[in-house]
Amino acid sequence: MPLSFSLDTAEREVLSDLARRSIETSLSGNFTEVVLPEGVTEASHAVLFRRLGAFVTLKLQGQLRGCIGTIVSQVPLYVTVWNMAHAAAFQDPRFPALREGEWPFIDVDISVLDELTPCTNPDDIVIGRHGLLLQYRGYSGVFLPQVPVEQGWNRLEYLENLCRKAGLPIGVWKEADARLYWYEAFVFKA
Repeated sequence: MPLSFSLDTAEREVLSDLARRSIETSLSGNFTEVVLPEGVTEASHAVLFRRLGAFVTLKLQGQLRGCIGTIVSQVPLYVTVWNMAHAAAFQDPRFPALREGEWPFIDVDISVLDELTPCTNPDDIVIGRHGLLLQYRGYSGVFLPQVPVEQGWNRLEYLENLCRKAGLPIGVWKEADARLYWYEAFVFKA
């Protein structure tokens, strides 16, 4: 199933600029609410106003330095990207807050997520195309579509590592009361 949205060059540039400004204003101590560039309106760029999930991933010399996102958003996409960029840089519990000296060496990726739907046949999962969410008895884990590609996982390894990420035993994804969802994402460099 193709994505239900597209992002043209101008829209990718707006989101990239917002992600970078979010981090830069925080580093300088001047973090504010998000402000769209002049001329960007819902009429001209409707996708930026859709309530799409998004993740912002930061890498320092190819190594993960922060990644925060939301699968389902309650606010417009441009606000989600602004907030997730700030969170990836300063609130990812796996890392200390980003330091100003690191910023020039950070690569930023933005993943805009399409609708989450039940995955009824795990054999149909395509590595690099489908992101996954597993929910089971109060536990959950999620991977972006690019993660199994980066890790070199096959489909089974993808599902096993999803269980691990959720803090669950391997193979739980096969349980009758486990809920496996998939989605696609538009991923680009900011």
